[in-house]
Amino acid sequence: MAFNVTLKQSGRQFQVEANETVLAAALRQDVHLPYSCRNGACGSCKGAVVQGRIEQEPHAAAALSHEERNRGLALLCCSKALCDLEIDVREIAGIDGVPVKQLPCRVSTLERRADDVIVLKLQLPANERLQYFAGQYLEFILTDGTRRSYSMAGAPHEDGPLELHIRHMPGGRFTDHVFGAMKERDILRFEGPRGTFFLREDSDKPIVLLASGTGFAPIKAIVEHARHRNLTRPMTLYWGVRRRKDLYLAELAEQWAREIPDFGFVPVLSEPDASDAWTGRTGFVHRAVIEDLPDLSGHQVYACGAPVTVESAQREFTSHHGLPADEFHADSFAI
Repeated sequence: MAFNVTLKQSGRQFQVEANETVLAAALRQDVHLPYSCRNGACGSCKGAVVQGRIEQEPHAAAALSHEERNRGLALLCCSKALCDLEIDVREIAGIDGVPVKQLPCRVSTLERRADDVIVLKLQLPANERLQYFAGQYLEFILTDGTRRSYSMAGAPHEDGPLELHIRHMPGGRFTDHVFGAMKERDILRFEGPRGTFFLREDSDKPIVLLASGTGFAPIKAIVEHARHRNLTRPMTLYWGVRRRKDLYLAELAEQWAREIPDFGFVPVLSEPDASDAWTGRTGFVHRAVIEDLPDLSGHQVYACGAPVTVESAQREFTSHHGLPADEFHADSFAI
């Protein structure tokens, strides 16, 4: 049995099978709705059920609050239709024509940039090239069929290997392998591109780039893409980490600040110690943005990293500092 789903804002319709989620059905039919994790952890696919009934599968409590559920909001990656639906969620423009592929790849290099961060580069087969938008991610397909998601850190115009930034999560099956046993020329398999986190080029608003930890990876891709496209919009990068050593590509961000007109770089440490000899900004990275830009009504924000950072930024920027909700673009590194 299939049900019809109508998008309130555009009137566009698609069908969802009884055993699939609304988001999965939309992606299957090239209807581009916002999403990131696809497993109920990040909240990016949130939309309002205007008419009809759904079954909401289990999800992370932080991704959808009781108050939001009471207002009719749902996570579309965890929602199965029980009848025809009308939903209110924005469609993502400009993403047509980029196919999702499953491809093999070979490990080209592993470069340790910090105690717990490796820059992994992947070589595609000679006759393959991956089309993607700067900011999107890929999913490694492990031998048992499980998947691990990582953002691509290079801009799509580059012809070299795909670049990923991998943080070690002790006990994590994939990252333990990356940091312990993986070697150059190993073969992996992935699917991509995925996600709707990418630069909206139809705007001239100043850009705030907010990264925590290896959330710097897709931000790097966005900056390099904007530079390649000769975009002149002002950009400020706020990069939040715990210690100075965690700014694993600080020299690159500092180079951008020297070379790109109207580009600013603000590193923020949350837990510096005496050995860091740190004289810069401290605290929560999203608070540094607020201190510098208390009125965000004329900006676009691109935020990526730990869920608590992304959620705090979205809540405070949109509720108290004037940022329009549709100008907050995020990719939450849900675990």
